[in-house]
Amino acid sequence: MAFSPILPGHIGTIVTTLEMKQRPALRAMPTCELRLERWTAPSVQSYRTLYRRVGEPWLWFSRLETDDAALLAIIHDPLVRIWAVTDRHGIEVGILELDFRIAGECEIAFFGLVPELAGKGHGKWLMAMALQAGWGEPGVTRLWVHTCTLDGPSALAFYQKSGFTAYQRQLETFPDPRLSSLIPRDAAPQIPIIT
Repeated sequence: MAFSPILPGHIGTIVTTLEMKQRPALRAMPTCELRLERWTAPSVQSYRTLYRRVGEPWLWFSRLETDDAALLAIIHDPLVRIWAVTDRHGIEVGILELDFRIAGECEIAFFGLVPELAGKGHGKWLMAMALQAGWGEPGVTRLWVHTCTLDGPSALAFYQKSGFTAYQRQLETFPDPRLSSLIPRDAAPQIPIIT
């Protein structure tokens, strides 16, 4: 058995990359009270607020440490499509971000709902919407996504049940974003802080 050391103040996670190379057979769209609202040019502040709301419990931080100009270049790129998931009151409770910047491919860059909605079937609806939008783009021959062991415990199985096949696993280490105050120190209490 081999061990890989992790530096003090860092986190380790196993990242699994999955892909789908064929459009899935048509299925009935799951019913859901949530809606998608397309964001064509969100402000950095609006984007990061929703990103935090959805991702902070899982230590999503990449878009928080990206400087404003670089983030705007991504989220305003016409080949990056972003939707806010809203509830019946118009409150933003999730995010779907599809990246078509590589010809013929669609990366599900960000996909998630606030933790309060977990386990209620809304993820199936959101995935159906993601697959519809991804495969609906002309010339797409591959959809892909990655997840890691910091995500919800059912994330990997969910992607596999949705038709994705795992093809790569990697160990990733990075400085704990809670120690730099990028994310509040009390976020993601299920992940220990190791100093």
